[in-house]
Amino acid sequence: MLGQMAFAMVTTAMQQTPTIDEPVYIATAEVYAQQHSLRYNPEHPPLGKLIMATGLTFGGAHELDPAYTGSQTALGRTLLYESGNNPFRLLMAARLPIIVLTLLFGLVVLFFARDVAGPVGGLLALALYAFSPDVIAHGSLATLDVPAAGFLLTAFWLAWRGRHRPYLCLPLAGVALGAALATRASALPAVPLLVLLAAWSMWQARPGDLKKRLLSSAGAALGTGLIAVAVVWIVYLIVDPQLRWTTPPNLPTGLKAQVVDLLPFPQAYRDGMLMQFKLELKTYNGFLFGHAYKGNLWFYLPAAMLIKTPLGMLVLWAAGALTMIFVPRLRAAALYLLPVSAVLLAAAMTGSRDYGSRYAIFLPMFLAVGAGTVALIRVRWVRVTTALLVLFVAVSSLLTFPYYLPYSNEAFGGTANTHRNLHDSNVDWGQDLARLSQKLKTDYPGEKIWLIYKGSGVPAYYGITASDPFSVPPDQVRGILVISDSRVALSTFRLRALLAESTEIDQVGYSMTIYRR
Repeated sequence: MLGQMAFAMVTTAMQQTPTIDEPVYIATAEVYAQQHSLRYNPEHPPLGKLIMATGLTFGGAHELDPAYTGSQTALGRTLLYESGNNPFRLLMAARLPIIVLTLLFGLVVLFFARDVAGPVGGLLALALYAFSPDVIAHGSLATLDVPAAGFLLTAFWLAWRGRHRPYLCLPLAGVALGAALATRASALPAVPLLVLLAAWSMWQARPGDLKKRLLSSAGAALGTGLIAVAVVWIVYLIVDPQLRWTTPPNLPTGLKAQVVDLLPFPQAYRDGMLMQFKLELKTYNGFLFGHAYKGNLWFYLPAAMLIKTPLGMLVLWAAGALTMIFVPRLRAAALYLLPVSAVLLAAAMTGSRDYGSRYAIFLPMFLAVGAGTVALIRVRWVRVTTALLVLFVAVSSLLTFPYYLPYSNEAFGGTANTHRNLHDSNVDWGQDLARLSQKLKTDYPGEKIWLIYKGSGVPAYYGITASDPFSVPPDQVRGILVISDSRVALSTFRLRALLAESTEIDQVGYSMTIYRR
C-alpha cells in the first residue's frame, strides 16, 4: 500500500508545476540554508521549510542575493525562473523530503491502529491513509499541511503508548508536538489536549500511591509541554543562532496580541502568529456548490471534506468513531483520536479563508486510525461490508490518478466536476502549466492563445505564448481561450461576457478549461 502511495506521489510531483504556495516555501528554505535569516515567510514557523531544505541541498540552486528586498512571492519567482535554476529540479528536490515524511506518517497510522485494534485494524487504517486522495495530493507538494498534521498524529500516538512506557514515549511525544508547532502554529489548539493526555498516560502507567501518581502525572504534563517549547526554540536557533529579528510594523493589537505575547516562544514565532491574525481580518472570496460569495461560511470545511473524501472512507470514519464510543474497551483510545480531531476542525472552521480541504488534512490521518477499530467487530456482514468499502476507496483513488488535487467523490460527479463545486487548492492551484503547454503544442498548434491563469508559475517558461484577453476589446479575442477554473468560479462581469460567447471544447488536468471563441 505504501508502495503504490509512493508511486502515486512521485508521479504526481513530477508532472505538476509549482502550486501557489510552493515557490514561497522553497525560496524561504534556500534563504534559511544560504543566509540563516528569518526575514521571509515569518507567518509560518521554519521546520517544514528546513525539511525541504534537506532536499534542496541536492537541487543545485544558485546563490541568492543577500541584498534582495523584494516580497517573498517575488523571491520565489526569482529563484525558480529568473536565476538560471532548473525549476523542475528544485521542485522535486523540495518535494521529495515531504513525500518521504508522508510515507513515514503512514507507518505511524499503521502502528497506532495496530496498537488499538490489532494487525487487521492496522492494515485497514493504512489502506484508508494510503489511498486518501487528499493525503496523496498534498503529501506530494512542498507545503506545510501534511507535515504539521503528521507530527501531531505522531505526538498523540506516542502519548497513547506512554501508558505502558511513559519515560520513553512521553518525552518523544513532546518532541513530536514541538515539531508540529514548529511547522504550523495551527497545531496550537491541540497542545492542551496532548499535555492532559500525557498526564493521563502517566497516571495509567503508575498505579499505587495517590500522591506519587499525582506528582508523576503533573510532571508528565509539564515535561511534555516544556520539551515541545524547547523544540520550537531549537528549530529557530538552527535557522539563525543569533535570532536576528525585527518586529514588522502594523501588527494587530488588543486582547489576542496580549495573549500571544504570553506564549513561551521566540519573538519571530509570536509575530508570525500576529501576521496570520492580520490576514484573517481580511475578506476573501469563496466558492461552494457552484455559488461564489465573499467572506467565509462556517460549514465550508465539513462541506469540502464531504465532497473531496471517498464515499467509502466517509462511511468507515463514521463507523470507526461510533465503534470507539460504544465499545467500552475502546473508549480510552477514543480520547487520543476523537477530541483532537473535533478541536482542530472547530478551530479550522473559524478561519476566514475558504480555500481548501487541506486545512483539515489531519482528518484522513486521525480518523483512519479510528476506522481501524471496525476490524474488531466480529460480525461477518460487517467484515464483508468493510472490505467492500475499502475496495471502493481504493478504486476511487486509483481512477483519479494522477489528478489527485482536483479529486471529488462520485456523489459530486467525480474529479471532472470538482470545479463546479469548489475552487482554489481543492481543484486549481496553478499546478498544470506543463500539461497545458503539451496540450497546446499537440492539439492546437499555431493557433492564437489567450490565457487567464491563476498560479505562481510563469507560462512563458513552459513555452506557452499567450495574450491577456483583458488587454484588448472583447471583439478582438478570437481563437483558443484558456482559463483557470478558479477564475471561472469567481468570474467578474467582464469574464462572464467573454464566456457567454465562447464554447467549451477541452480541459487540462481538471483544473483549466479550454474554450474556442
